[in-house]
Amino acid sequence: MAGERIVNSAHELKEALKRREMTIGSWLSWGFSPITEVMAKSGFDWLVIDMEHTAIDYGEMHQMIQTIDLAGCVPLVRVGDNDPLIIKRALDSGAAGVIIPMINTAEQARKAVSAAYYPPTGTRGVGLSRAQDYGMGFPEYRERSLNETIVIVQIEHVDGAANLEEILAVDGVDGFIVGPYDLSGSVNQPGNFDHPEVKAALEKIEAIMKNSDKPGGIHVVLSDHELLQTRIKAGYSFIAYGDDMVFFAEKVKSEAEFLRSVRGE
Repeated sequence: MAGERIVNSAHELKEALKRREMTIGSWLSWGFSPITEVMAKSGFDWLVIDMEHTAIDYGEMHQMIQTIDLAGCVPLVRVGDNDPLIIKRALDSGAAGVIIPMINTAEQARKAVSAAYYPPTGTRGVGLSRAQDYGMGFPEYRERSLNETIVIVQIEHVDGAANLEEILAVDGVDGFIVGPYDLSGSVNQPGNFDHPEVKAALEKIEAIMKNSDKPGGIHVVLSDHELLQTRIKAGYSFIAYGDDMVFFAEKVKSEAEFLRSVRGE
């Protein structure tokens, strides 16, 4: 993928989302800057720092955003909750946007958008950090943030699927991404993606997505080329492919199997 990045900035990603142009990013579960740098230089359009299911802390998040930014990739943060404080800290650290987990209603979506924008558009608290050039560039950032801030809602419950049309109608929501594991868990079938209820929820999401002017995304967690192509054909255009932790584990497993074959095991 090296050298094949479609977008190189928050503005370009925001515009690509408006056009429902396909972009492919990945996920970061480890707070190690060298791994972040390798991922950021590999050609992904954007990278998501996961602050919900990992041990990454805010200091590590800040450094990872810097690394991604300086590599010419777009940094996003999947925050741990729909909490104005957490959203504010991610954006102040320089994230281009946030992914908000477990959005099930339009009201929850409005809360997330409000937390991401300064008054009078929203209710985001005003502070000075990396995004504002450490206090030297707040006026410029304030204006830029109006046109570049990205808010992606995560649909990972059957209630979110049922309310998706209303959620996407919220002004300021730039798109959505499906969390497949929690979606399956919401029908008491965690990880069972072939269960009829899980399939039905995905079919509902995809039907709404096809008739929406806002893009839909999904996380293809494992390195499954066939599944990735299936998701693209289904119309998803904001696709997270893989995860630094998963890529590493898959490669180690593959090499271990090769060594066993060398030994004749």
